[in-house]
Amino acid sequence: MTLTTIWSLFTKVLDICIVWALFYFILKNIRNNVKMILIVKGVLLVILIKILSEVLNLYTVGLLLEYVVEWGPLAIIVIFQPEIRNMLESIGRTQLLGRHKVLTGDEREKMVSEIMKSVEYLKRNRIGALMVIERDVSLQEYIGRATKIYGDISSELLSNIFFPNSPLHDGGVILQGDRISCAGAVFRTSMNPSISKRLGTRHRAALGIAEESDALALVVSEETGRISIACDGELHYNMTLDDFRMMLMDELKPKTEVFYDSDTEVEESEEVDE
Repeated sequence: MTLTTIWSLFTKVLDICIVWALFYFILKNIRNNVKMILIVKGVLLVILIKILSEVLNLYTVGLLLEYVVEWGPLAIIVIFQPEIRNMLESIGRTQLLGRHKVLTGDEREKMVSEIMKSVEYLKRNRIGALMVIERDVSLQEYIGRATKIYGDISSELLSNIFFPNSPLHDGGVILQGDRISCAGAVFRTSMNPSISKRLGTRHRAALGIAEESDALALVVSEETGRISIACDGELHYNMTLDDFRMMLMDELKPKTEVFYDSDTEVEESEEVDE
């Protein structure tokens, strides 16, 4: 095998990898964006009708679809410019190795403990709250417009922020690592048509940030005291305190920790066998 052949093979493999990486990031961001999903469905429907018109010799339908195919991409860019911009911004804000502080086991348990103390207090007293935990996708866009705090996470501080008549209680709190970065953050609400009309602005804002990024959004309902978590574009509504804690611990667990745990289990099993 010559050097030219090796180089040609390498460039082809690299070309395929880049294309698959682009498809991965586009599909990952489309999955959590309701409007982009509707655009994709519309494009697929037009392509399907176009194929049927050619198979069945539907001349008029085919002629109309030719105009749609010719001018459709331009119309999509003009009409859905905000959604396309948000998707590109989301891709740009994502860092492959993650930007948030990776907490140790003790730090993570302390963080969850403080959050749960505050959530229990807020739930018991029916005080509305929205806490957003940043992960790989940066939330600096929202932090920049909010009131900066940069304080250690504590149940007392979180509860005081959301206490009624507090200047910051209407907005959301953004947590980065084991610190409270800001309060009074305002998020874009979800436009998902399947959301129950009974849900208020906090739940819609929580789902909106979960659709736009990989953040965890924790919600306490002011009317009912029910607690919910929005994650990966889905809202887990009216959870028990135990389920809430378990999901929070699981979502905050570093991905690499799973492999370490499995390796440890394998070693322990081998020791038992011996």
